[in-house]
Amino acid sequence: MTDPYHREGRGMTQHYGQHQADNPWAYQAAKAATAATAGGSLLVLAVPAVITVFLLATGFLTSGGFGVAAATVLSWMYKYATGEHPTGADSLDEAAHKLGSKGREIRDRAEHAVGGGGHATGGGHYSRSDI
Repeated sequence: MTDPYHREGRGMTQHYGQHQADNPWAYQAAKAATAATAGGSLLVLAVPAVITVFLLATGFLTSGGFGVAAATVLSWMYKYATGEHPTGADSLDEAAHKLGSKGREIRDRAEHAVGGGGHATGGGHYSRSDI
């Protein structure tokens, strides 16, 4: 049986590990350079992968959050429409009342400024000759 670390060729016996003992600094430098090259290559390949995984995870979390928000809003709207009086319904009713009254006030001011009493009296409508 032959030694796997022992090789004979051209009349000389060579040992694969023999060059390590001859110049250990050069051997360590070569190992470091090889490791840096391989590690750098893997690092360059890993950065886009990390960014991609981060973006995917962020996208899934964001879409899940939007889904929960949409389900909450739809549930609130359903309760409001069926008369269950969900939280915040009073504020919504008050805001709708204020908006409606402000709209009526603006309409009345506009009709008064135009000089008519609204549609019933025919005021507020100009013909081409009045302009």
